[in-house]
Amino acid sequence: MGQLNLGFEIAALAVLVVILLVDLLLVLKRPHLPSLKECALWIGFYVSLAIVFAVVLFFVGGIAPASEFVTGWLLEYSLSIDNLFVFIVIMGKFAVPKKYQQEVLMVGIIIALIARALFIVAGAALINNFAWIFYIFGIFLLWTAWKQAAEEEDDGSDSFIIRTVRKFFPVSESYDGNKLRTVVNGKTLFTPMLLVFITIGLTDVMFALDSIPAIFAVTRNPFLVFTANLFALMGLRQLYFLLGGLLERLAYLHYGIAAILGFIGIKLMIHAIHESPLEFIPGFSVLEKIPEVPIWLSLTVIVVSMGVAVVASLLFAPKTSAPVEGGTGTDPEHTDSEH
Repeated sequence: MGQLNLGFEIAALAVLVVILLVDLLLVLKRPHLPSLKECALWIGFYVSLAIVFAVVLFFVGGIAPASEFVTGWLLEYSLSIDNLFVFIVIMGKFAVPKKYQQEVLMVGIIIALIARALFIVAGAALINNFAWIFYIFGIFLLWTAWKQAAEEEDDGSDSFIIRTVRKFFPVSESYDGNKLRTVVNGKTLFTPMLLVFITIGLTDVMFALDSIPAIFAVTRNPFLVFTANLFALMGLRQLYFLLGGLLERLAYLHYGIAAILGFIGIKLMIHAIHESPLEFIPGFSVLEKIPEVPIWLSLTVIVVSMGVAVVASLLFAPKTSAPVEGGTGTDPEHTDSEH
């Protein structure tokens, strides 16, 4: 099996960061509600880019890094879709104008990348020095899976931090375009956009706590972990607008995500048994006979869990009537001709 050299990793990260920056600049230059065609083209581009990247990994490093990247990418993509549900709730609660939702999502993606990069560095250091940390990761993911199945999620919009911000920083009642500060009756105030950014940032950190331990069950290569996260977040903004109200119909998606997290949690526990056996526990040696979970099985569980959850939601979930206020629906006046 070939190894990925440092030069390749630096070059790949540089190219991917440039692509993400171009996407960001396009949003900042012309904030708008994207058409379905625009969203589909961007998502197709990012998915194709991920597939090309996997092929390049195969020729540069062999089947192992390529398969680990694909599995990690699909894992992180499925977990990132869960972010979209919370983003919809946040946009609705703060009544973010649809024209500026792209910019909010892009800021959220950047915060998510920074948070995940920090967790990746910390996670890699812990894993290299304390193999028993896999037990903690495994238990945490099993607990997270239970919370997912029970639909216990917090969008952070009424958190202690947000209440503190409102208490010490004057916030206006309405937005002033995409500005963070505005002037009302001669007084400088922060706009609700500040609260939106803080809330998005809080949820990004919470999701990073779930996703980073999960992907370390797939690969322990920090480069593959980060690129899988990067590709999972690329196109997430466009997916938000493309799916629109469809996300609200995926009533059983959280069960699919719970199944994935539960499976990955068990996989981490098995890996911990092999990496850091607890010999002081009587009969523990029996557990060491449990084989490690192969990559192909992880990939299969991820695809099947998401597929079954989506199909079950579309076919059997009860219909919802009212869309979330401030959600992702297309404006009546908005057409492809605007682009």
